[in-house]
Amino acid sequence: MAAPSSGDTNHESGKHEFALDIPFPSSREAVIALQSLSPDREPRKGGISKQLSVSGSKLSVRWSADEARILRVSVASFLDHLSLVVETMVMFGPPVSQ
Repeated sequence: MAAPSSGDTNHESGKHEFALDIPFPSSREAVIALQSLSPDREPRKGGISKQLSVSGSKLSVRWSADEARILRVSVASFLDHLSLVVETMVMFGPPVSQ
């Protein structure tokens, strides 16, 4: 189950920040999720940044935004995409070793 790591306002920069760690059954599945979700860049030119990384079997996502509303929309959109990726993985079964 995904667990939010943090959700806070950075008082030094004034930015809203949120972090989410999503555990997967294997590191291969975490990398597949990363590769599936990485091409989706934020539509706005400024005001928000998102960084994705994998450590072991955990996908980590970090957001930083100027406004709470922009952060909320970005996180909600990401969760929709993540749900689709996970459902697809479940439908097709575990990845085949390369």
